[in-house]
Amino acid sequence: MTEPQNPPVEDEAIAAAAEQAAVEAHAADAAVDVTALQATIEQLQQQLADAKDQTLRTAAEMQNVRRRAEKDVESAHKYALEKFVNGVLPIADNLDRTLDAVPDREAEGVKPLVEGVELTRKTLLDVLSRFQVEQIDPLGAPFDPQFHEAVSMVENPSAEPNSVLHVMQKGYTLNGRLLRAAMVMVAKGNAKKIDETA
Repeated sequence: MTEPQNPPVEDEAIAAAAEQAAVEAHAADAAVDVTALQATIEQLQQQLADAKDQTLRTAAEMQNVRRRAEKDVESAHKYALEKFVNGVLPIADNLDRTLDAVPDREAEGVKPLVEGVELTRKTLLDVLSRFQVEQIDPLGAPFDPQFHEAVSMVENPSAEPNSVLHVMQKGYTLNGRLLRAAMVMVAKGNAKKIDETA
C-alpha cells in the first residue's frame, strides 16, 4: 500500500506560514533594534548638548579669568608706588611746616634758606606729579567727604557754610585714587540767619 502524499498546496501553505512567521519575528527584532537605536541617538544627542554647554561655560570662565588677571596687572602697575609715596608724603608735610614756621620770609639771613626749602618742595611735588600723584589743597573749596577729613567746624560769618577755612594737612591722590584725605577746618552754617527781606 502506498501512503497518501501531502498535496503540494499544503506544502506551500506551510512554507508560506513559516516564512510569514520568520518575517514577523524579524520585524519584531527590527522594531526592538529601531527603538534601541532611537534611545541611543537621544542619549548621544543629550551628551553632545551637555558637552557643548560645558565647553561654552569653560570658555566664558577662562575669559573672565583673563580679564581679572589683566585688571590685576593693570592695578598693580598703576598703584605700585602707593607704599613708597605714603612714605614720602611726610617729607612734603615737613617742608610745608618749615615754610609755615618762618615768621618773616624776607629777612636777610632767612631768605636764601626759605628759597632753598621752597625749591626742594617744588622739586618733590614735580617728581610726584610725574608719577600721577596729585596734591589736594582745598582751601576755600566746598567740603567734600570723599577727599577731605573735617577735624573741626568753626563759625565764620564771612565764609560760605560748609567751605574749607583752613588746611591743616594736604591730601594726595595716586592716579585719581585717594592716598590720604586732606585734614581741614570747615565753616559752620550760621544758625541764626536774619531774613533781610522781611
